[in-house]
Amino acid sequence: MSDLRDLYQELILDHTKKPRNFRKIEGVGSKADGHNPLCGDKITVFLMIDKGIVSDISFHGSGCAISTASASMMTESLKGKTIAEAKTLFRHFHKMLTGNSEGQVDSESLGKLVVFTGVKEFPVRVKCATLAWHTMNAALEHQEEPVSTE
Repeated sequence: MSDLRDLYQELILDHTKKPRNFRKIEGVGSKADGHNPLCGDKITVFLMIDKGIVSDISFHGSGCAISTASASMMTESLKGKTIAEAKTLFRHFHKMLTGNSEGQVDSESLGKLVVFTGVKEFPVRVKCATLAWHTMNAALEHQEEPVSTE
């Protein structure tokens, strides 16, 4: 169990130090802003949708290690997914962290995102991990009002 926890920590640290898709997309199709007042995380998610597929996704902003790693891994997980698949993955990720799932977490559909399972033990950090996801969902919905975790 300790080896698995160490692997999870390494993966989160890697995405924190070298976040993937940390950039602004020019001529973006949709974007949304998010803020976690408790931790100070601020993020903008940029989405390009082509024929119902997430053709490009990125994020920009500042946040704690959990927030940054979650946003980075989210962008990797969602590229190439349909809008419906992106929304389903959002629901699975959210259920995994909030404990609002009936039965087991779908580890297969979550893939590497299961590294965030341990965040559930720290309720204050759940908002850090889910901020990018709520912001991405707002971008999918073309929501103009900023997302807040409060």
